[in-house]
Amino acid sequence: MISITIWVIAALEFILFLLMGKNYFGDKKPFLLCVALITFGLFFDAFGISLGTIMKPGKLFSIMSKFRFIFHGLLIPLLFPICAYALKFKKKGMIITWAVTGLLMAGGLAEALATDLELVELAGVNRMSSASTTPKWATMISLGLSFGTVIPLMISGIIAWIKQKKPSLFLAGFLMFIFAAIAPAIGHPELTFFITMFGELFMVFFLFIYSKKSED
Repeated sequence: MISITIWVIAALEFILFLLMGKNYFGDKKPFLLCVALITFGLFFDAFGISLGTIMKPGKLFSIMSKFRFIFHGLLIPLLFPICAYALKFKKKGMIITWAVTGLLMAGGLAEALATDLELVELAGVNRMSSASTTPKWATMISLGLSFGTVIPLMISGIIAWIKQKKPSLFLAGFLMFIFAAIAPAIGHPELTFFITMFGELFMVFFLFIYSKKSED
């Protein structure tokens, strides 16, 4: 059941990526590009994990897994400019936001390259996960990117909900936060990777909904 669900999530994220890409090439809005890139990164992550249901662990599997971490480190910081574009920051605010985002992307790339991977198997799904030998600073950056980017998304979502009457941005951050916390909360941290995938899907879905409503 887990294996099939992961494939479904990967397929849905790929569809959302295509839709966001189509919208970007139509409107050329940087908000759409940022969401499309994040959606691609999440799709690649889900697709890489789904391959673990049919592919034997080997060199190619390890390389794809490494790129899963690289895309995560590079693309998740784009949630910051997404918030800035949604709240219509002025030029100075956007410059600062992109400067911070650039630093976070560099940190995310360094974290991904420094992460040691080990093979983990759960319910017929093989995947490469961060090993205990990974430097602590890299683990801290990874956790910071996972949670430190979602909180600003929720705060921005509340502001957008109040000012623009659009709850979609808040729901994107809120559902991502909730699903990321479920597995540890119920005492099954080994399921975090799987349950979090639902949060990621909801996040990009509601970002897509927000972008569509912004066109109205």
